[in-house]
Amino acid sequence: MLLLIFFKNGLLIYQMSADLTFMKSVSSVNTTFIRPSSFYITGLHNVPHAKYYYVFLCFVYAVTVLGNLFIMGTIYLARSLHTAKYVAVFNLALSDLCGSSALIPKLLDMFLFENQYISYEACLANMFFVYVFMTQQSLTLLAMAYDRLIAICFPLRYCAIVTKTSMTLIICVLWILSLSVTVLMVALVTRLSFCRSTTVHSYFCDHGPVYYLACNDNSMNSIIGSVCTAGLLYIPLILIALSYVCIGFALQKISHGAERKKAIKTCISHVILVGMFYLPFISVFTAAVTKFIDTNVAMISIALTQTIPSMLNPIIYTLKTEEVLQSIKVLYKRTTVNSTMETVVKKTVKT
Repeated sequence: MLLLIFFKNGLLIYQMSADLTFMKSVSSVNTTFIRPSSFYITGLHNVPHAKYYYVFLCFVYAVTVLGNLFIMGTIYLARSLHTAKYVAVFNLALSDLCGSSALIPKLLDMFLFENQYISYEACLANMFFVYVFMTQQSLTLLAMAYDRLIAICFPLRYCAIVTKTSMTLIICVLWILSLSVTVLMVALVTRLSFCRSTTVHSYFCDHGPVYYLACNDNSMNSIIGSVCTAGLLYIPLILIALSYVCIGFALQKISHGAERKKAIKTCISHVILVGMFYLPFISVFTAAVTKFIDTNVAMISIALTQTIPSMLNPIIYTLKTEEVLQSIKVLYKRTTVNSTMETVVKKTVKT
């Protein structure tokens, strides 16, 4: 449902005929449960040089994989980063990596190599993985906001409240929530009968454009889609905003300018991540409600919103977080020393 509003104009709208024979034929089809063997994903329609866009996404994916593997490796190897905060950062990097891997390779396969038919089972799998990791990205940003809230509003109790164990438990609960909601959403699609069209007006097996093709009752799909949109996108954003309101009041009580500046600096990276993830979604949603948006423009906007933050997140954390930069320097020096020692040992053995 996250992307449903953008593709209503592209969906087939059926008008009921007054002819009684036609009505009977439609009703007889509706009584038969039809599960298609495959769906056809339209992607961008009549867009010149669209392949250059897909090549750009290929570049984005390569940088995303390298960047997120780098930040995950740094957190794993640097003992100084084995803290509750970086448990959440590691989970965000993992969600970014898996989310992009669920979306971009299949998208490139479909539109660069014109394999736009996708089997029914593969379509549901694609829907599941794209949504579960996108949901996890949103919830992880909320967990990181909780970490910053406790660190700044209750600094003396931070180490007791936010431990590695507690943060790991929070992350596990978020994964269970993401998986449960997404499994329910996909399971409800399996009860639909597709006796109309099997053409999905999107760039992947998106929930809204898929269930709108059903010819039986899809009200439950609409409800779960609305719940997912509110509960996994808007509510986390509202809670994050409220956490920063509390942080703002707490910062006003800090008398020393240096301490206040240090506290603000610890929040900058997270604020940038939140802005990159949520603002494009909210902007396109608002624009779609207030005025007509071309389907191709909506697809490009949402695809970039799903992929660009995943590419930039590790870069932002590397450049904006002093702890990470310091850990990278320590790891680099350790690697250099080890390499030098190995070279000396080899030369000694030869002589």
